[in-house]
Amino acid sequence: MNWDKIEGNWKQAKGKVKEQWGKLTDDELDVIAGKRDQLAGRIQEVYGVTRDVAEKQIADFESGYGARRPRAH
Repeated sequence: MNWDKIEGNWKQAKGKVKEQWGKLTDDELDVIAGKRDQLAGRIQEVYGVTRDVAEKQIADFESGYGARRPRAH
């Protein structure tokens, strides 16, 4: 899945982001508004990880996000 699609569907994606990174508040997610770099920054700050770790977590989320959605046949 392309991050642009996640950003474009942020209201729907926000719930899955909250499941993945539960320490992020709804207010923080509203401010992030689907911006990948802002999400990475907040993950770094809140979870105390490096930028590389945050980016890897986001990449893993991004690749799994599309797989979680049922596909039409």
